[in-house]
Amino acid sequence: METELLIRKDLGGSLPVENVQALASNNLKDIPRRYLRPEAEIEQISIEDSLQIPVVDMDKLMGNPLFHDDELAKLHLACKEWGFFQLINHGVSEEVIEKMKTDIQEFFGLPLEVKKAYATQPNHIEGYGQAFVVSEEQKLDWGDMLFLLSQPVRQRTLTFWPTLPTSFRETLDKYSQELQRVTIYLLKSIASNLGVNLEKMESMFDDGVQGVRMNYYPPCPQANKVIGLTPHSDAVGLTLLLQVNEVQGLQIRKNGKWVPVKPAVGAFIVNVGDIIEIMSNGAYKSIEHRAVVNPEKERLSIAAFHSPNIGTMIGPLPDLIKENAANYKTMSNEEYIKLVVTSKLDGKTLLDQMRLNQQLH
Repeated sequence: METELLIRKDLGGSLPVENVQALASNNLKDIPRRYLRPEAEIEQISIEDSLQIPVVDMDKLMGNPLFHDDELAKLHLACKEWGFFQLINHGVSEEVIEKMKTDIQEFFGLPLEVKKAYATQPNHIEGYGQAFVVSEEQKLDWGDMLFLLSQPVRQRTLTFWPTLPTSFRETLDKYSQELQRVTIYLLKSIASNLGVNLEKMESMFDDGVQGVRMNYYPPCPQANKVIGLTPHSDAVGLTLLLQVNEVQGLQIRKNGKWVPVKPAVGAFIVNVGDIIEIMSNGAYKSIEHRAVVNPEKERLSIAAFHSPNIGTMIGPLPDLIKENAANYKTMSNEEYIKLVVTSKLDGKTLLDQMRLNQQLH
């Protein structure tokens, strides 16, 4: 239990900053300096329509063996070449998804004073505000978020869970469980592709940590000068992202350019996190991504992050380094979590700290 508490306490948290939604509502003519990014950071966007992330059909992955093998191969290629894919026919009920969308839109629509009751606190990573702000000088993201630890259930800190809308807690509970189920199946499929024991992979994540980050990106009149979410790779196992409204903004780095992602209707956007890159010894890649903002419309999204059980060692899977050298360090999950939450978002610098072979960069 003491180790579990490390996930949410005594980790430094994030420095308090101004609420961006409130800032944006003031009809700004000039954007505060800390949000303005150098032109070099607003890099070139690819406009090639051919560059679209792969689509994986979970129904085929779970069903007829004739389709299963082909879909497994698609999943392998997606994780190896892209680090991202869209998951369709995932089995999560449309009712649960739509209710989750409705509730989080209602939450962000509440008066600021109501939302402040759930504000992030010193030495906690949960709550409403911004994350990964570790200095008074760093550039800030044009967005607010609500981050909650949702699994295992015993780790929930309900003081951060909104009671408005009144259905929020029940909705997130259902959504959380559904996504945990989908993630475990994907992880077993990944294990199959890597040639490692499926049950072993499942046992590393079956009591794992799930965090849900609900993002609100207000419109910005100078959208080409700010970033909604700083470029980064996810320091977790797998992330499942749900687009809440019709406004797009997710971009991934591919071949040195930023590729806009066009979410398929009803799909989850899934990405490989740093932990899966480490566990696969570099066979699968976590990819840098970012969120840009719209000059006229708000954008909302929900990211569910899935990490291994607290007692798991973070390092290359033993089966993958019997004949090949380890390309990454191995450390306790406790050490890894401390490393993650005390770092700012900055490309793949966190993963770089785990590398033994810098040529893999």
